[in-house]
Amino acid sequence: MFWKRKQTNDDSVYARKLMQSLLAMAWFVEARDPYTGGHLWRVARLSRLLADAAGMSAAESAQISLGGFLHDLGKVGVPDEILRKPGKLTDEEYDHIKTHPRIGLRMLAGHPLKPLAEYAVGMHHERPDGKGYPSGLSADKIPLEARIVGICDAFDAMTSHRPYRAGMPIEKALGIIRAEAGKQFDEALALRFVDLGKEGVLEEVVGHSDEGIPLQNCPMCGPTLVVRREQKKGEAVFCRNCGGAFELKLDEARLIAIPTGEAGTPADLEPEADHALIERTIEQMVDLLPLNHLLHHSKPE
Repeated sequence: MFWKRKQTNDDSVYARKLMQSLLAMAWFVEARDPYTGGHLWRVARLSRLLADAAGMSAAESAQISLGGFLHDLGKVGVPDEILRKPGKLTDEEYDHIKTHPRIGLRMLAGHPLKPLAEYAVGMHHERPDGKGYPSGLSADKIPLEARIVGICDAFDAMTSHRPYRAGMPIEKALGIIRAEAGKQFDEALALRFVDLGKEGVLEEVVGHSDEGIPLQNCPMCGPTLVVRREQKKGEAVFCRNCGGAFELKLDEARLIAIPTGEAGTPADLEPEADHALIERTIEQMVDLLPLNHLLHHSKPE
């Protein structure tokens, strides 16, 4: 009954609060892994680009983008030692990872906005060849939004830095997606995504944590530092992996993170949701999504 709609004269305000709750929850899940800074923004942005390129309507693209932001909700149930493991996972550890789509669906249960994201959350690791998880669905049994988010999630994983390897060049990742078209990835969508790469539009997303804001480099951990749009010269940022402290300085009108040689305190390293980014994300979606319809027809589960 937690998500049962309260009486209000302003459904728009209520809908925004519901979206804020979901996006903030997703952000905190991402914050558990210090190497995935900006992953949710990137997958949401890539998903929207691919949905637009595939001819989806503005409303459909917005919904798919929302699914991209929320797709990893269920990783809250994966132990830290597995999420943050610096090397190859054992089969047993990988079995833990494979629980996150179902956990994500359970987290959405009863939420009025569940229909907007349930396929992306629960099915983004399904594969056309039936070798995916959690249900081994194949071909057209996988909803379109899950197929789109699955491609974008995999591409971002390949092009993002990890402790045991550097991120792949865009061209190499696109080659893998092309080779896996019809097997791991929907064939038509995969080839369309490769076309987006040829057009150069993916470069504005890869290695960024927000539009026009590239990840900064930690000398110990690589390009993992997230600088928020609202931050200014002289403010501090911290590496969520090694704990190193950095000061933001201006270099030709661009903020760069300079190591201070110090370490952040436990309080410095506490995760804090980027509420400004979340609000901007909501602004880009809220007028396009059927929120009032969902609120008036939702029932507690």
